[in-house]
Amino acid sequence: MGDMGQPVNHEEQFFRNKPGLWPLYEELLEQIRRLYPLTIVQVKNTQISFIDKHLYACVSFLRFKRAPNLPKDYFVLTLGMPSPVTSQRLMMVVEPYPGRFTTHIPIGSMGDLDLELFGWLDEAHQFALDK
Repeated sequence: MGDMGQPVNHEEQFFRNKPGLWPLYEELLEQIRRLYPLTIVQVKNTQISFIDKHLYACVSFLRFKRAPNLPKDYFVLTLGMPSPVTSQRLMMVVEPYPGRFTTHIPIGSMGDLDLELFGWLDEAHQFALDK
């Protein structure tokens, strides 16, 4: 099954080992539900997926080697993008196949949920709808 894992009962259960990040996720989820009301949220053991026609984003606890700009505690928002994004905020961008860039963004504070992030999220959402 790869990284999809087995279903988890609820999003809050997903954050049981990182309860300090739960309010941050709740804020992200609130904005996603407001911006994209048709989004389906699927909770698995290793990630929470956001789907509107196709998968456009997911939240996980993917770990990165320590880097100067990495928050002490964070979750990762992964977006499927049509083109590479360049920013100091990104931890990794991978092109799994031509024309799709999997973009990993650490989220460690409310300040990370800014206009730039939601611009990227909107681009990923639109990319999923256009498939």
